[in-house]
Amino acid sequence: MVDGADAVSRALREAPPDQLAEAADRAIRSALGAVRTDVFVADYRISGLWPVLDPDLPAAGFLACHTVAQRCFSSQQPVHDITDEGPCRLYLPLTAWGERLGVLLIELPSAPGPAVTGRATEIAGALALAMRAADRVTDRYRRARRRERLSMAAEMQWDLLPGRSVSHHAFHLAGQLEPAYTVGGDHFDWSLDGDRLTLTVLNGEGSGLAASMLTAVTVNAMRNARRSGGGLVEQAELASDTVFYQHRGHRYVATLLLEVDTRTGRVRVVDAGSPHLLRLRGAVVEPVKVEQQMPLGMFAETRYELQEFQLEPGDRVFVVSDGVWAAEPPGQEPYGQRAMARSLRATRLQPPTEAVGTVMRELHAYHADSDLRDDAVVVCLDWHGPRERNGG
Repeated sequence: MVDGADAVSRALREAPPDQLAEAADRAIRSALGAVRTDVFVADYRISGLWPVLDPDLPAAGFLACHTVAQRCFSSQQPVHDITDEGPCRLYLPLTAWGERLGVLLIELPSAPGPAVTGRATEIAGALALAMRAADRVTDRYRRARRRERLSMAAEMQWDLLPGRSVSHHAFHLAGQLEPAYTVGGDHFDWSLDGDRLTLTVLNGEGSGLAASMLTAVTVNAMRNARRSGGGLVEQAELASDTVFYQHRGHRYVATLLLEVDTRTGRVRVVDAGSPHLLRLRGAVVEPVKVEQQMPLGMFAETRYELQEFQLEPGDRVFVVSDGVWAAEPPGQEPYGQRAMARSLRATRLQPPTEAVGTVMRELHAYHADSDLRDDAVVVCLDWHGPRERNGG
């Protein structure tokens, strides 16, 4: 069993980055006796899964695969598609460090036993890690993800993201940008370093390429301070000074900076004119009250102060930009006034990766599926509480 998984891992390491799907196909056929494989990747809206190896799959075959693949992607569990006639299709999640990339399809002559399913699961994990690494040096998988052309601003924003989700023994975190193909200034960033999770959410000012460039400067200034060992205050102040001396106060960025101690659930906060911070505890949605300070770049030499609050195991925290909170279709009240709380409560049984999609879908429905007038970002953090690292 181990030899087969090792052989596939070795084949992936030796393959060119743009040929991982083909290398996996050959190795899986040899190791597991598969008659067919395919790799499905999630699109930017996470509204569908699209084949990499067989992009011209006939519509009937694609739809048959897609329904089961979507179930696997949502549940993050292997799914067997067994019929009375013909081979068995095994669908496995392609996930790296909690980020859902897509689904691996392995078609076998007969239903696999637990040993084969376990080996296939290991192979899917190795392929997901390889694809995550390969994304830096090939465009193939990103091309498969896009259903329409990205604007220049959106191209910059998606390339700047750390990912769309991450898992840890103490938390699960996910985020989503909309409108996915034309997003301009809204953004999120995170980094995990030892017992510290740093999370920033930006409510970018303006629209289009100018907004994207402003956000890119802000994010990279905060990263520069963070990677130099600076805490939240240093990150906020360097970013604020950088933006101010570029734009002299004419442009600024409302930003929320959070630092979570993964041992205790204590959260340190700098609220720089921020996006909105809400906590779902049980069935109750309530704002987390922190003092709002000046947006980054509004004034020269702005100084920021830390605030703190405590997470309890089972807490879910949402951060939403004004494009979500203040969305106001003609003749209706702002989304954040009442409708958003209902959509947040509706996510209680969903993991954060599904919850951010639910909130975005509800937002689109509130707009009667018309185009959003503003960028929107939703980030969801589930706090499980400190655990032993080998406990899950």
